[in-house]
Amino acid sequence: MKKIKLFVEHQYDFELLGLVAPHKDYKMAWLLNQYMGMKLVKSDDFILDFIESPKMEISRYMEEKEHGFVQLLKNKSLSPSPNGTYLVPELKIMDYFLLLQDHTCQLDIIAYIERLSQVKLIQNVVKLDISKIKSRENLLTY
Repeated sequence: MKKIKLFVEHQYDFELLGLVAPHKDYKMAWLLNQYMGMKLVKSDDFILDFIESPKMEISRYMEEKEHGFVQLLKNKSLSPSPNGTYLVPELKIMDYFLLLQDHTCQLDIIAYIERLSQVKLIQNVVKLDISKIKSRENLLTY
C-alpha cells in the first residue's frame, strides 16, 4: 500500500517576546494590565497532549483586539512533573511569552520592549525570532 504524507506549514503571524519575571501568573498579568494598559483576562489553560510525553497544562491570559490579540503564556507547565515540563524547552530561562498579533501592521514592537523594560519587576525582555525556535508549534494555541 502506498503511503501519502501530508505536510502542514503553519503561519506564525505574531510577534513574540520572552519575559524573565519570576512571579505568579496572575501577578504578571496584573503588571502588564497596570503598566501597559492591557486588559488581559484569565482564559482556559492551554493543554497539550503528546503521544510519548505527559500532558502539559499552560497558564494563559488573553486580550482579544479588533484586529488581533495579545496573549500571555507561562513557559513552565502547571502539570506536576519530576523535572518540570516547558512550553518551549530550549528557552527554559524565559518565564513567560507574550504573543502580539496585529493585522493592521501598526504594532510597534520596539515601544513594547522599551515600556516592558521599565517595569522593575520584569528582569529581562527579549524579542524572539520564531523561525529559530525548535518547538515553535507549541506556541500555536488556536
